[in-house]
Amino acid sequence: MLFLILSIICSVTVGIIFKITRNYNCNPGQIITFNYVFAILFCYFVFSPDLTKISANAPWNIYLAVGILLPVVFLFLAASISHMGIVKTDAAQRLSLFIPILAAWFIFKEEFNTYKIIGLAIGFLALLLILRKPSENEQNKWIYPAIVLVGFGIIDILFKQIAIFSNIPYTTSLFVVFYIALLVSLVNAVYNAKVKKVKFELQNILFGGLVGLFNFGNILFYLKAHKAFSENPSTVFAGMNMGVIVLGSLVGLLFFKEKLSKINFFGIILALIAIIFIFLSQIL
Repeated sequence: MLFLILSIICSVTVGIIFKITRNYNCNPGQIITFNYVFAILFCYFVFSPDLTKISANAPWNIYLAVGILLPVVFLFLAASISHMGIVKTDAAQRLSLFIPILAAWFIFKEEFNTYKIIGLAIGFLALLLILRKPSENEQNKWIYPAIVLVGFGIIDILFKQIAIFSNIPYTTSLFVVFYIALLVSLVNAVYNAKVKKVKFELQNILFGGLVGLFNFGNILFYLKAHKAFSENPSTVFAGMNMGVIVLGSLVGLLFFKEKLSKINFFGIILALIAIIFIFLSQIL
């Protein structure tokens, strides 16, 4: 249970860091770039990936897709936290679990039980309520958390495809994906530096290091939690998603004074109920 709690804390901390960077006029693109620099270093020294396993037969199309999507969706994550707050962004990110579930139903023809169908229906309603703007909010930039939801959902599907490819250890594949993500984000950072004259600043490196540390910690402890609960992975699945929504909501409301309407609150409660039904569908 300790690994699961640590993974939840790391996940929410990433959102907190991006929220704090607004006070320092940081550049999200540079932060994301240096995040991958540090994530690659942590991955190399902790997991010791076996790069000799990588060959032309590796799933390069999936590696490239995930490597491109990760920094792009991360940029929208930063924008969503900036415009919509931690509460809604974390909820949208965690509700992205419905994308791979829908893919399993419509694409991979997986049979669904009643619990899973109820969970999907409640989750869809929860999403609409969470992203609904408070009456005093003139600009509701729901497009950012919506892209976060869809983006992380697609990434989750692709990561599952990588996990199926048993010839290469998952941690080695993760290292390759991080490396591609670094190259993509570096292209964006260099373009901004050369064309838009955005200077590289030390504060972006420092915040990038923090994001990289907690981003990697989230993955590390999540994998350890799955290993500890190998007999019941649904516990990790449900606990992670519910934990992030609850902790993210508390942090957003108590520390950053984010404003939510009663409808938004109801949407968050429905999101938790939806995840419980998904959890039940896995064990019953």
